[in-house]
Amino acid sequence: MKYFNKYKPFPKFKFPERTWPNKTLVNPPIWCSVDLRDGNQALVQPMNIQEKLEFFHHLVGLGFKEIEVGYPAASDTEFEFLRELIEGDYIPDDVTIQVLTQSREDLIRRTFEGLKGAKKAILHFYNSTSPVQRQVVFGQNKSEIIALGVRAAELIQEIRMTKEFQDQNGKSRIRIEYSPESFSSTEPEYALEICQAVSKVFAPTIEDKMIINLPATVEVYTPNVYADIVEWFGKNFHNRDSIIISLHTHNDRGTGIAASELGLLAGADRIEGTLLGNGERTGNADLVTLALNFYSMGIDPHLDFSNINKTIQIFEKCNKIRVPERHPYAGELVFTAFSGSHQDAIHKGFQARNEREISDLEKSDKDQNTKKEIDINNLPWEIPYLPIDPKDLGRDYTSVVRINSQSGKGGVSFILEKDFGISLSKEEKKIFGQVVKDYSDSQGREVNTWELKRLWEKYNEELNAAGSLSSSIK
Repeated sequence: MKYFNKYKPFPKFKFPERTWPNKTLVNPPIWCSVDLRDGNQALVQPMNIQEKLEFFHHLVGLGFKEIEVGYPAASDTEFEFLRELIEGDYIPDDVTIQVLTQSREDLIRRTFEGLKGAKKAILHFYNSTSPVQRQVVFGQNKSEIIALGVRAAELIQEIRMTKEFQDQNGKSRIRIEYSPESFSSTEPEYALEICQAVSKVFAPTIEDKMIINLPATVEVYTPNVYADIVEWFGKNFHNRDSIIISLHTHNDRGTGIAASELGLLAGADRIEGTLLGNGERTGNADLVTLALNFYSMGIDPHLDFSNINKTIQIFEKCNKIRVPERHPYAGELVFTAFSGSHQDAIHKGFQARNEREISDLEKSDKDQNTKKEIDINNLPWEIPYLPIDPKDLGRDYTSVVRINSQSGKGGVSFILEKDFGISLSKEEKKIFGQVVKDYSDSQGREVNTWELKRLWEKYNEELNAAGSLSSSIK
């Protein structure tokens, strides 16, 4: 690849005062799903109203309290879906819908038309701020771009404070979110300047916070630099306690998850993303992976993926795209081991866990003074190669071990014991494991569970026949 010289490295950002590397994630962020807007706009065939409604209900069931439902000024379908949600009374009282608009007067007014009657909502507006966007797309300088954002903010503030969008206590039902689009490509000092100028229009307070969203619209630098800038931004914002810092990462460098997690360490409060990472180009931050990363650390993510297969089913049906087999947590093969050494370790891990369960139950029965119910599910999870228990996601152990020519004695004995209650001796594991490897190699494919049982039965028949022949010779 000889034309690498046409690309420039991202600018260095010096921030020796950083503190995020010494912090630990202890609480989940505020989650906002943007599947119905950012995810939907990336589809070859966007969702229709019924598909969007089904997806919305699923997001609510998973526990999302903030859901970006569309870009109502972009198309009739987007506008009609917003009206369907509001007029059909589909939005639970504890869920806030979010809508997106550019900083243009006609689009802002159309967006407010769509929001009429909403009990509560977030209006998310943006304008691009990076040098290339300023120069190539808008042909405006820094001051003109700030003026564009401020004019949009003033119009939004004027409309949101009308009686039509106030509750009975005179408080606006419309919260505000602002994004300096292409934040990741914008000079940090300038991004801070425009965000502060826009926020002053709304005069946010601790009781009525504004969301400042810092999107890695195109991922251009490594996650540690993104975290440095997020922490610097928060420390320099003039009224930090009156804003919610939100992150919206994309995956152009393949590090959207890492950038989100490091950004949270750096002080961000909120994450926007999509289920399983669907989105423009290489996608958005994957909220399933992020949430289950928290879960794997013993932290309640406040999102429920205990039926991961249902999430996959709805995702594939509505988006019309497939979840890859190796996708973290959700892929068909992510809890599956073919390697012999991996299978042996998993088998021993389950044996040790079973022994620990029996031991704990026996101790409970013997100790009459402190006798209590033992919840097996709460025992520490320590199984090699399995970061979380597949059953916590609604899956069983059927596919944890699968047999092919790369497999070994541990995997073979694991399946026979788990599925058929057949325990092999150490010698049987060694000999029969090789029998199975040779058979799989000769077939050039995986050996299924019932084939494995038939091989075991045939192996025993041959042993018995050999034993009878030996007796008759004697």
